[in-house]
Amino acid sequence: MNIAVAQSGGPTCAINASLVGVYKEALKTPQIDAIFGSINGIEGIINDALIDLKTVIKTNDDMELLRQTPSTVLGSCRYKIPDNDEEIYQRIKECFDRHNIEAFFYIGGNDSMDTVEKLSRYLKEIGSGTKVIGIPKTIDNDLCITDHTPGFGSAAKYVATTVQEIIRDSSVYSIPSVTVVEIMGRHAGWLAASTCVLRANDEIAPHLIYLPECNFTVKQFLADVKAQMAKHKAVIVVVSEGVEIPEHEAEGSYQSGAVDNFGHKYLSGVGKLLEQIVSREIGCKVRSIELNVMQRCSAHICSKTDIDESESIGAAGVRAALSGETGKVMVFNRISDVPYVVDISCVAATEIANKEKKFPKEWITALENDVNENAFRYFLPLIQGEVKIRMKNGMPVHFKLNK
Repeated sequence: MNIAVAQSGGPTCAINASLVGVYKEALKTPQIDAIFGSINGIEGIINDALIDLKTVIKTNDDMELLRQTPSTVLGSCRYKIPDNDEEIYQRIKECFDRHNIEAFFYIGGNDSMDTVEKLSRYLKEIGSGTKVIGIPKTIDNDLCITDHTPGFGSAAKYVATTVQEIIRDSSVYSIPSVTVVEIMGRHAGWLAASTCVLRANDEIAPHLIYLPECNFTVKQFLADVKAQMAKHKAVIVVVSEGVEIPEHEAEGSYQSGAVDNFGHKYLSGVGKLLEQIVSREIGCKVRSIELNVMQRCSAHICSKTDIDESESIGAAGVRAALSGETGKVMVFNRISDVPYVVDISCVAATEIANKEKKFPKEWITALENDVNENAFRYFLPLIQGEVKIRMKNGMPVHFKLNK
């Protein structure tokens, strides 16, 4: 039998580690022959754009370099499989048949699991034996069922480190200041909330954390900032990009309103708006900083826990397919925080596709401007450990396909 693997959605530090997990597990499985990589996600299957991974990943050294390389080495896509387009499904089936592909592994986020669910259902209906398994990834950490998602721990580590450096930068001056840091998180505030881990290193900041799950008002925000300014010279505010400012307080739209193929809004701008509000209403030194794509591929400070787990869950996906599973998504189950222990299982893609896991309300403080100890205990294990990054000429080296 042959297998194929594809990567989809936004890049992360760990998505290539999951690819390596699939690849390594397949190499040591006698019944698997060719291991195909699909260029640009499911689009590569539709267009029969496959490469034989054994021709490009040739040594253990290649695998290790790929494992620590950020982004999607096979390319990505944001292609939504139509519900009733028989031609598209037929082209996928023809590609699988042409290359004798009996198992397909899709590494991606919420929308990618929609593809896993639809494709596995179609293949079952036509009597195909090809198995379809989802390998999760997203820095947003918003997939249901799984305790956390590959890619999140590294993004959280980068965000916390960057905020800590912002704290150092902002604290050198004698004049009062406010710094607003906008962090990715469309509907779920996991990434912004994770900055609370700085308290493990005795940081007081960020002084305020606002999430999409909170009821946000400008009036309360200004009161919160003033209260913190009474105690601290340099106030650090962390805000998720998805925090919604009430329309009557926003003074016009601060977002473009554009959407992607899955109907998700492109968000950014809340940090800049809050900067303007602080400048106008408080009048102190203020700046906003938007952390956008930087937090996705910051492999120079990735979490070893994240990279190791991402490889493991990829390998587990291969074992699940060989045991007969299909239409399933691999998930982490947390057994304990201290010591940190997880295991891996799989659940039906229908339980994950087109659903979002919000940040728990019970982990948000009563004033809805911070998170509590439960969040701290959850996040801290996910950022542990460092990967020895290969360097050349003072810069990280990345694995690249010779396309």
